[in-house]
Amino acid sequence: MGFFDFVKDTGKKLFGGNDEEAIKKEIEENNETMPFANLEVIKEGDVVTLKGEANNAEDVTKAALISGNVEGVSKVVFDDVKLKDETPIEEKLYEIQAGDNLSKIAKEFYGDANKYRAIFDANLEVIKDPDKIYIGQKIRIPTLLA
Repeated sequence: MGFFDFVKDTGKKLFGGNDEEAIKKEIEENNETMPFANLEVIKEGDVVTLKGEANNAEDVTKAALISGNVEGVSKVVFDDVKLKDETPIEEKLYEIQAGDNLSKIAKEFYGDANKYRAIFDANLEVIKDPDKIYIGQKIRIPTLLA
């Protein structure tokens, strides 16, 4: 499938470091919204590799964002992830810049700042509070249906 690049020196600081088990736990805590079977997380230096079986490409993207938005991770590789549904998804990734907030990002992508909630809801795995985002964090920008 591919890989995502991240900013190594930003991201969530995991209790106990950013080792494989801590990253795997972060992904598994979101298992209801993003089922991932036989999940294996391999961390070598600043690169995380995900293996296992996901329902679809959206779930892989979510797992990659959780893994990559951890301090000390610069790349997430997911070539060995099998998909139950291989239908491609159309969504954009966005890297948070200085001065950004979800309303500003919604205005930029949707022309309406009040649609920030769609961005927040699409990123519950990596954003727990819509007022707490950080520079360098990567998020999904979902396509809104008319």
